[in-house]
Amino acid sequence: MITGGAMALFSPKCPVGPDERVWVEESMAWLAAEFGREVLRRAPVLPTAEFFPGPYRGSDEDIRSVVTRICGYLDVAPDRLTIEIEPDDGEHVMVADLNLARRSRSAAGHYRRENGRPVIAVDQRQAARPVALVATIAHELGHVRLLDEQRIPADRRDHEPLTDLLTVHFGLGIFTANSAFTFSQSSRGWSYSRLGYLSQRGLGYALACYAHLRGETRPTWAAHLATNPRAYLTQGLRYLGRNPPSR
Repeated sequence: MITGGAMALFSPKCPVGPDERVWVEESMAWLAAEFGREVLRRAPVLPTAEFFPGPYRGSDEDIRSVVTRICGYLDVAPDRLTIEIEPDDGEHVMVADLNLARRSRSAAGHYRRENGRPVIAVDQRQAARPVALVATIAHELGHVRLLDEQRIPADRRDHEPLTDLLTVHFGLGIFTANSAFTFSQSSRGWSYSRLGYLSQRGLGYALACYAHLRGETRPTWAAHLATNPRAYLTQGLRYLGRNPPSR
């Protein structure tokens, strides 16, 4: 006989701890209330030609084109913005020449207001990593939706991770999750980088909440996720199937 205690051992576990679980669930519910649930009915943005058509060579013009396209996905009018492309300072080449391991969690972009307009700045080095480029641009445009539109105060303690969650709500979470941690190796050595403010576990659970809000139990778009975020998404959906959020 399987007792209740034994059943508890086999119950699905949430991929994040209790405090983060509550924060993710409440924040995703807040985003849905703030920006509308109709956003959740849109198709999620995928790293495919359907969503990013045309040639891409990594030029400044290409970066600006990507910004404009993502503006459409986040409901931002491009003519509201000033877009800056920060030049490559050559640091990554210097590190590679020294054959050193490179670790980075740099700010690949930033948002500010200048002369009454939001300014989105993007590091040109991101052009060589299109998925990270999209994640960076989506995050900075998230600041426009949250800070420039005065939906939250600039000194809100969790405003950076909340901005990451906003990218999930607007369907760009695949890019944010796949860029959270990347590892690469070459003849010159190895490197890894972290991008954003949430862990792969946190983003995997956020994507599970996103799928749950959309009424999906086996989302086909999960095939576009890297191994770890996809595993945390699957674990999160199993947990939510037994423990749906209270709101």
